[in-house]
Amino acid sequence: MRALIRDVFLRHLANPQLDVAADAAALPSAAGQLVFTTDGFIVDPLEFPGGDLGMLAVHGAVNDLAVAGATPKWLSLSCFIEEGFEMARLDRIANSLGQAARDCGVAVVAGDTKVVPRGQGGGLYLSVSGIGWRDPQIRLGIDRIRAGDSILVSGTLGDHGAAVLLARNEFGLHGDLRSDCASVLPFAQAALQTGGLRFMRDPTRGGIATVAHDIAQSTGLRVTLDEARLPLRAAVRGMCEMLGFDPLYLASEGRVVAVIEPGSATRLLSLWQGLPGGAQAAVIGRLQLGLPLVVLRTALGGERLLDELEDDPLPRIC
Repeated sequence: MRALIRDVFLRHLANPQLDVAADAAALPSAAGQLVFTTDGFIVDPLEFPGGDLGMLAVHGAVNDLAVAGATPKWLSLSCFIEEGFEMARLDRIANSLGQAARDCGVAVVAGDTKVVPRGQGGGLYLSVSGIGWRDPQIRLGIDRIRAGDSILVSGTLGDHGAAVLLARNEFGLHGDLRSDCASVLPFAQAALQTGGLRFMRDPTRGGIATVAHDIAQSTGLRVTLDEARLPLRAAVRGMCEMLGFDPLYLASEGRVVAVIEPGSATRLLSLWQGLPGGAQAAVIGRLQLGLPLVVLRTALGGERLLDELEDDPLPRIC
């Protein structure tokens, strides 16, 4: 185990705060509000077009902090490795994880490794916790949403779910779809500079439809999404039509959903579209008084209800 930590994880994750001889990390203090998150990652396959489990784990934790209005700083990493897992593959994923952390400006400062018996795991599972700092003046929350507010998304929807589904080779389909796995920190920081921001969320498991249901149930407002404005790649839409999936329920791993007062929506849209990867950002809906439902206004001018998910249509997606 010492050799595994030294030769794989320490080699890719080394930084001044990471002391593999200690059971805890001492972190510098900073002015601001402490923000903490934790998540588990069990994607299948572990490597997919546009990313892998290591990159996904870092971005997942960083994005949860970013949409809470925080600047991510430190991560802890727990690895659950199935006996017999290929060392070369573990090294690739650890390298990807370390590179993603450096790109996001965060450091892995603590961790743990466990090996589970062969047949009792999915190859490799990761659990990541993250800490960031937030300006105490920032006020975000689903309870701040009001009728009339606008809903924006920072880019195309469902890319991650579609790319992972194709990578499983279960349906004999092939394509060039790539996951949108990425840090959303630049988009979150741009949104924080815009007056009237109410709430942010990254639409991971369950997609934009599930975020919309969370908003409707928590606020008691009707959420109306405009089908004509939803940014969807033609390949994602076509794959979903062939396989019977609804792209609005597919995970995105590098997108932000923001709710903002209507007078500030145009400014935020302009900021997002000026960022790398933000060309497809769009205003996709609004909040209205009425029953707490999620309604899709179709391109033909009709309306249909978007039901809440009762089960996970794509297990081990993130």
